[in-house]
Amino acid sequence: METRVAVIGIIVEDAGSAERVNAVLHDYGRIMIGRMGIPYREKNISIISVAVDATQDDISALCGKLGRIAGVSVKAAYAKV
Repeated sequence: METRVAVIGIIVEDAGSAERVNAVLHDYGRIMIGRMGIPYREKNISIISVAVDATQDDISALCGKLGRIAGVSVKAAYAKV
């Protein structure tokens, strides 16, 4: 199956959701190229970017699972490669 490279941007506005976010990301660890998390203490949010190389279905499933967590916003940007 053909894979795509994407960056998934995640904003966690509810600190209580962080454990669920990390659990979902752990479940998809096999598709991750890298991950960067930035706590923005002044705004009381966390910003996470995850680079992935995966099928469209896996990327959509990951974004969908993250997006269903309360207090979490998710967007994906795809490479043209």
